[in-house]
Amino acid sequence: MSGQTVQSSPGPEGRATVYDYVIVGAGSAGCVVAARLGEDRDVRVAVIEAGPPDSESVIHMPLAFRQLWDSRFDWGLWSEAEPGLGNRRNYLPRGRVLGGSSSLNTMIYIRGNPEDYDEWAAMGLAGWGYEDVLPYFRRAEDNERGESYYHGVGGPLTVSEGRSMHPLVGACIDAAVDVGLAPTDDHNGPTQEGAGWFQFTQRNGRRCSTAVAYLHPALARGNVDALTDALATRVLFEDDRAVGVELLRNNNLETVRAEREVIVCAGAYHSPHLLLLSGLGPADELQALGIEPRVDLPVRHNLHDHPFVALVWLTDQESLRTAMTPENLALFEREGRGPLTSGSSEGGAL
Repeated sequence: MSGQTVQSSPGPEGRATVYDYVIVGAGSAGCVVAARLGEDRDVRVAVIEAGPPDSESVIHMPLAFRQLWDSRFDWGLWSEAEPGLGNRRNYLPRGRVLGGSSSLNTMIYIRGNPEDYDEWAAMGLAGWGYEDVLPYFRRAEDNERGESYYHGVGGPLTVSEGRSMHPLVGACIDAAVDVGLAPTDDHNGPTQEGAGWFQFTQRNGRRCSTAVAYLHPALARGNVDALTDALATRVLFEDDRAVGVELLRNNNLETVRAEREVIVCAGAYHSPHLLLLSGLGPADELQALGIEPRVDLPVRHNLHDHPFVALVWLTDQESLRTAMTPENLALFEREGRGPLTSGSSEGGAL
């Protein structure tokens, strides 16, 4: 299904504009939610995506991920000036395409740390301890390593071994072990800490985004629609109930109604943004912007993210920068192998 074209749904005169569920954002979460809800053939599901379909081949070639950043498949976000970084601004790649950031990330398959889930449970979030969520991780996987206590087979998301293993990465792993880090062959196994090779969300050497794994099969069932190139501008309410989404498409405002639920899956940056535009947020800040507050909530506060620091050395070995050759391209297209299957981060230590 890699590269399958999904056309933007027609306007009101075409497909239905009333659905049971309306999902904002066809990214890492939205594609999964749409597919799972659509397993009930008696419901209609719409997923609204600001970006285009994931039909271009560059999306599905792992090593080409950097070409997707700061492109039409990316929101092109920048942070505010950071005092701790000499007032520099940070580039924030974020997917604007079916699959969201799972269509332009480096495909490393690493779950959240088990202690984080257990901390949530200890804080009162029942059902979110690591042992509670582990069955759902297993259910999602079709892992090349086979079934175990920590991994599953037969799920929608293909998890594979790396098909490009650069010797310099192996040397770094060996060096990390030499200085005392524990070796590991599974960062999603009994312990997450250690140095070793990563697994990846790839299928036959190509990117296996949530659009590939979940959304495209769901679209084929006929009761799930993907509305691409459609920017959600606000959630619509009747009294205290969300009843639909206003969106901008082809320079026209449209309304998509939800009989049951509106589900916001627009990511860590755009979900708060949409809520603010819809009147859910700090009342004084919204009023200053001319937005009528519906609920006074601390939306947009307490965001935490980690920086990425690139360390660069000179080497006399062939690097991935020289990998885009006709020979390697032919190997990738023919067998799904070679350096073009690399997402550049092939191994590491936690």
